[in-house]
Amino acid sequence: MAELIVGSEATAAGLLTSHRLRTRYVRLYPDVYLREGVPPTAALRGIGAHLWSGRRGVVAGRSAAALHGAKWVDGNRPAQLLWPNRHPPEGIETWSDRFDEDEVELVAGVPVTTPARTALDIARRCRTAKAVAAIDALMQATRLKPADVELLAERYRGARGIRAARGVLELVDGGAQSPRETWLRLLVLRAGYPRPQTQIPVRDEYGQLVAVLDLGWEELKLGLDYDGDHHRNPEQFNRDVRRHDELTARGWIRIRVTSRDTEAVVLRMLADAWSKRT
Repeated sequence: MAELIVGSEATAAGLLTSHRLRTRYVRLYPDVYLREGVPPTAALRGIGAHLWSGRRGVVAGRSAAALHGAKWVDGNRPAQLLWPNRHPPEGIETWSDRFDEDEVELVAGVPVTTPARTALDIARRCRTAKAVAAIDALMQATRLKPADVELLAERYRGARGIRAARGVLELVDGGAQSPRETWLRLLVLRAGYPRPQTQIPVRDEYGQLVAVLDLGWEELKLGLDYDGDHHRNPEQFNRDVRRHDELTARGWIRIRVTSRDTEAVVLRMLADAWSKRT
């Protein structure tokens, strides 16, 4: 059975009876059904929204990002669609902005905004921190470059939200490997520090990789790492201790940030380390 179906089409074609439709599928949108037991991911919600539009809408925004392979897209949020319908059902957001043919491509047979157009829409429509994190993830998943989005922003110069989008694009960095790494980088920038590098490789005297720091300043040998829950694993913890020792032996100051650290605590640790290196 397909994961997503248009109910009226499936029953008219004799693929399903009305009873099997009710018992084997869950209604996602009007006349669009998701197979029972299948999680409604952001990507599936986007495809479902396209089906709801009669296959005429273009999947956009966070739904497009999910279909391009971006991680951390919330599957509980409404699907987003470029489609001129001002009264979408619950669970779908639509907008009718202009788009050109080169801003749409097929993903899994579904029309989806290109990574550049997806990033521009997100930058125009989301708050700065969320937009930066989403575009960071999109850059991780695709070959998207900020310059690609900037060219597209020039095409729509003067349109609503373009000025804010340019500000977002100045902050994105595809080196971030999680939303919390993006949060950490933005915190550092807001505090007035120079823009840090991301994913900094540190090698030993034989050229062997010792560690990769989430962000920092190589010339100062000062780095920050965001430690997620996976670091609570005993084996990972032991590897991390050895990694920390290797970095220290090579003159690095490594600041470890966890989910329990407040912004004030992070900035205090950074200020202390910065004073030792400048």
